[in-house]
Amino acid sequence: MFPEKFSTQRLTLLGELPQVCPSLRKTKTAAPLRIEQEAMKSLITENLEDSLLDKVDLRRQRISQTVEEVQKVVCRLTTEISHQDIRFQAIPYSFTYNGNIKVLAPSQFLVTVPLRGLAGYREAREQHWRYYTLGGARLLCPLREPEGLQQWLCMQQFLKSLWQWHEADVNIEGDIVPAKVLHVFQKLVENAIETCHLSGKVSMLTNSIAVRVAVETSQSQVELELAPAVEIPNVWSQKAQWPRCLTRWPLPERVGCIKSFGFTLLARSSYHWQLSFRQAEQMLLEQLDEDGGCRRKCFQVMRQMKEEVWCPGMRPVITSHHLQTVLFWTCEKHPHLKDWQVFSKGFLRLVRKLHKCVSQRLLKHFFVPKSNLLRFADSGELDAVAQKLALFLKDPQRDLP
Repeated sequence: MFPEKFSTQRLTLLGELPQVCPSLRKTKTAAPLRIEQEAMKSLITENLEDSLLDKVDLRRQRISQTVEEVQKVVCRLTTEISHQDIRFQAIPYSFTYNGNIKVLAPSQFLVTVPLRGLAGYREAREQHWRYYTLGGARLLCPLREPEGLQQWLCMQQFLKSLWQWHEADVNIEGDIVPAKVLHVFQKLVENAIETCHLSGKVSMLTNSIAVRVAVETSQSQVELELAPAVEIPNVWSQKAQWPRCLTRWPLPERVGCIKSFGFTLLARSSYHWQLSFRQAEQMLLEQLDEDGGCRRKCFQVMRQMKEEVWCPGMRPVITSHHLQTVLFWTCEKHPHLKDWQVFSKGFLRLVRKLHKCVSQRLLKHFFVPKSNLLRFADSGELDAVAQKLALFLKDPQRDLP
């Protein structure tokens, strides 16, 4: 959790509205409090909420069209890849929501490609961190300690497995090495682009170990990260100590259902598999406003402002996943309907939380708080976003349409 500590000097910026006894209403804190109250009132009186939501609808339409085009490309590529290597599963085209495609930004997508042939997962009793070269030579010293969202993966953790996972192209001494899986996958993607005659529409990007491609759509060029994924259903990671004690959001009867979706391990780096809880997160999003609150609306407008004003660009330092995490933490701290009945108050509450996280360069993962999602983010870019957020909180109407 993020402890909230406010000083008198920061009241204007963070916009907290503490209860003040009548005898103190004429103190120096009254002026900045009135400024924010007037700013919140203006968000309603000038119908800016409707204007912002109109832009949200336009974004949704634009993104939906892009996702549809991306889906067709991903379906063709992964179908061909699956024909070439049974370990990689095809992603079918979906006419509704496609859980394998996550929009991080309008031009940045994360596509999880399920791996086939690994079943019966169980947590390892002991972790022995081993590091290798791609050629299979073991490195004597660890290059770095694993992060909170990272773990190793070995064949002994699965009760059933295809014989192909024991092959040397992905396996070293019983360990399934992400770098080797990515190396195999990248070659398959390159071949599939040629085989599917997509060279004029899809091109490989080689600026990182992750498998990235650029796709030309009817609106713009978008970047896809194609991440091989081991899906672990019906098992909750021991690293995810959730829900926390005395947590009032989500409702206790929902927690079991959310945890039943399990988790996913993504190949996104050389040595460690990265924990992902995309299905659990999606369930939280779908159940946001069952009580009639405005959480989703506040989140959508914050995302719109982030993409247009605070942090635009092809590869933004703050993505939709960061905003989603800010939303979850805020919902946990403010679980009651009364906190989400007025759009302007809920919206500014989210912006204040985002500003605090960006300023401190600390955004804890919602399920694994030991992991800081901003740890490797560019400090200069974060400072620039923090400055824009501070200006907005001083005068919310300044950047609004």
